[in-house]
Amino acid sequence: MVWKPNVTVAALLERDGRFLLVEEETEFGVCFNQPAGHLECGESLLAAVVRETLEETAYRLQPEFLLGIYNFRIEERDLTYLRFAFGGRILGHEPARALDEGILAAHWLTVDEIRAMQAQHRSPLVLRCVEDWLAGRRYPLDLLVDYHR
Repeated sequence: MVWKPNVTVAALLERDGRFLLVEEETEFGVCFNQPAGHLECGESLLAAVVRETLEETAYRLQPEFLLGIYNFRIEERDLTYLRFAFGGRILGHEPARALDEGILAAHWLTVDEIRAMQAQHRSPLVLRCVEDWLAGRRYPLDLLVDYHR
């Protein structure tokens, strides 16, 4: 059997010194995360992050750069997540749009607020992505290539 990681995407969006996080119900209780989710079969990474951002926050995202690629292993659950995090700009908001099941709300939070709630983060990648953003990490989207046969 071939081992495969769970491929996920996440959006890191900053506006006026605040970062967009979703408050979500999980099997571990209420947690905070960037808008994020799994790559679907046949979907590009960019299409996935646009879709997940819209579904979880009602914001339309225009990806502009890759923030980073993160390999996150949870030994006790025998799970590995390969997260592709993107930054970009917001093209619009659909406030009447229903959010995905399990999403309680979308919040714009300061770095200090995000750091103060680390115990409620979905994973250590939440703060790591914010820290990478603050460090100026930005990689061109042309690093990504999609081939379909």
